[in-house]
Amino acid sequence: MTAYDRLTARFARIATIREAASILNWDTEVIMPPGAGDARADQAAVLSSLSHGMLVEPAAADDLADAEAAPPADPWQAANLRLMRHEHTRAVALPAALVEATARASSLCEQAWRDARKQSDFAAVAPLLREVVDRTRDTAQALAPVLGLSPYDALMDDFQPGVTAADVAPVFARYGTFLADALPRAEAAQAARPAPRPVQGHFPEAAQARFCRSLSERMGLDFRQARLDSSAHPFSGGTPTDQRITTRYDEADVAQALYAVIHETGHALYETGLPAAWRRQPVGHAAGMAAHESQSLIVEMQACRSDAFLSWLGPALHAAFGGEAAVWAPTNLASLWRKVARSFIRVEADEMTYPAHVALRFTLEQAMIAGDLAIADLPGAWNGLMRERLGIVPPDDARGCLQDIHWYAGLIGYFPSYTLGAMAAAQLMAAARRDTPGLDEALAQGDFAPLFGWLRPKVHAQGALRGFNDLLRHATGKPLDSADFEAHLTRRYLG
Repeated sequence: MTAYDRLTARFARIATIREAASILNWDTEVIMPPGAGDARADQAAVLSSLSHGMLVEPAAADDLADAEAAPPADPWQAANLRLMRHEHTRAVALPAALVEATARASSLCEQAWRDARKQSDFAAVAPLLREVVDRTRDTAQALAPVLGLSPYDALMDDFQPGVTAADVAPVFARYGTFLADALPRAEAAQAARPAPRPVQGHFPEAAQARFCRSLSERMGLDFRQARLDSSAHPFSGGTPTDQRITTRYDEADVAQALYAVIHETGHALYETGLPAAWRRQPVGHAAGMAAHESQSLIVEMQACRSDAFLSWLGPALHAAFGGEAAVWAPTNLASLWRKVARSFIRVEADEMTYPAHVALRFTLEQAMIAGDLAIADLPGAWNGLMRERLGIVPPDDARGCLQDIHWYAGLIGYFPSYTLGAMAAAQLMAAARRDTPGLDEALAQGDFAPLFGWLRPKVHAQGALRGFNDLLRHATGKPLDSADFEAHLTRRYLG
């Protein structure tokens, strides 16, 4: 075997360990009995330590040096080797004890967060969150010098390589200026129209689950290699051939579970569309979490809230759940499900105010990593920024700083990917419409084939061959341009 061949074998084994960790994480969120938490934290820590240990073995460094001395000419292999080097550089900067301690702290905190959120009791989870943030800060400080990045940027690098806080800050600032003008205009336009009729009734969880699954299948998810379950926070996980998506149900509100499943199916379809020839290799992975979020949001926000798709969805929901046909009319659903509102919960926010929720978290997590925000002060800081940016204050921490799982699971540096993904989704959809005549007519029939026929080669099949901006340039002809997102919002809400 050549040095490069030995590396591909090594990284395939590492990926397999990570797949096992992903399935265990799904089990933790969905079906694990509450008394198993301590053992599960140990399991997560050991798996993290095993994959880290394989990366930092001296033989891995030797093979990287040998392979780089005569790099492969094939562009996919060359990109794979570069990504291997990047993973190795990150790994050798982190002591094994820190990797294990971080995984254990995150697992314990995430489990405690579920009860704390239900009880709106931030104090119950604050000590565990402090441990997670301390270990994450240690990680950031260890990575920063070897990556040539700031500590916070070193955390962002794990989720969306090549994008830094300095890249994100002006995008958020520009959007803040846009929102200050657009939000009151959208609210005024909305108030001038007749109020929509609410969708009322009892929607049994089992019936919602059947409808959600059928829609996910219509989008293209193969349930011979997928599952749909419920969890405290909707997510997508698993592996390309074993997708695990979850939602949460409210029997008085069919929209919550429905759009969460659409969102998570977008993630799952990206994973299933990644290049099979490069599975379990770094270049065969997704191009980062901003790219991932673009694939969930292009279906959730761009396609499935469009007038075209609602003209199919309304009658389909009426057939499934009954009630007055006028309530399920596409124009009524558009008024209901595209309503702009200053709301407390990020995952329930409309697409115009959603970036403000993300920018708030971007501000706070930078302050936590810098040591400028004590964990005990997080609820007050959160509420202060909500008042400043959206003019509302959460009535409790469950609708404030406890609402998201990310920080409690150690996912600090992730949040910017959501808004970058939303902007990329608008840019991709504009290009898809230009390249694919009849795309909206297909959506009006509940047909996703033209959209995914465009996304598969342009985005999914590219894996991690290209960076985020290069991927957008390949698909749309230009790097990230927030103007497409602002133009989309202007047409939908101000036109």
